[in-house]
Amino acid sequence: MSIVRLFTVLLLGCLLTSPARAWGPLGHAVVAELAERQLDPRAEAEVRRLLAPEGHDRLAQIASWADEIQDDPSMAALWRETRALHYVNFPRGNCYYEPPRDCPDGRCVVGALAHYTAVLADAGRSDEERRTALKFVVHFVGDVHQPLHAGWRDDKGGNTYQVQFAGKGSNLHRVWDSGLLATRGLDVAAYADVLAATPAPLAPPGAFAAWAEASCRIVATPGFYPDGHFIDEAYVERWRPVAEQRLREAGQRLAEVLDRALAP
Repeated sequence: MSIVRLFTVLLLGCLLTSPARAWGPLGHAVVAELAERQLDPRAEAEVRRLLAPEGHDRLAQIASWADEIQDDPSMAALWRETRALHYVNFPRGNCYYEPPRDCPDGRCVVGALAHYTAVLADAGRSDEERRTALKFVVHFVGDVHQPLHAGWRDDKGGNTYQVQFAGKGSNLHRVWDSGLLATRGLDVAAYADVLAATPAPLAPPGAFAAWAEASCRIVATPGFYPDGHFIDEAYVERWRPVAEQRLREAGQRLAEVLDRALAP
């Protein structure tokens, strides 16, 4: 077994036994890297200014912060407050977003994006408030483009749909978070290079709800739920390009959101 293949297998093992987090650190960092490469210089300068007090200067460094706070006891209250904001659940077979049903009181990823982008764009807010909003916006744009973060309510976005992948038991949500992307065996910069260099049509910017509905329609596509609960090479070859296109779209749209908020 080559060193690269061995690394990939070991990485998959780690990912498949870890808690499901949208796209995982790799996917979120790739989205952030793609976005940063497309930022208006004024927005990029404001991003760096906001992040500087914490010793960061790249979006990829904070792209998974909204997940990481669940492991920080000092952030327990914030995690409890925001954990439901990482996703939106649709009733099976219905990908039309209805706020009272799917996002009561704005408690879903669509509502969270609307809230935190407004905070980020408000120059009257403190830098601390805007820095926190920036972290959530970067993360939630990634989340809403992971199809199973806008999946079916009855299986909790694929979390209860058990599968076999890479010789291990897992669930479909976790495979889409991390497993498909890990099969590339690339680091963040290399993955971003591959995606940026591969021609692919990008969807129009749209609204946050439209992004969620697009994710849901992917989940509703025949074959998304694998036959026999087994993720084989054919499944990876069919669906990894879909996941990668969602990363491209998330990167482009994140850049557009940040430009509107920070360089109007």
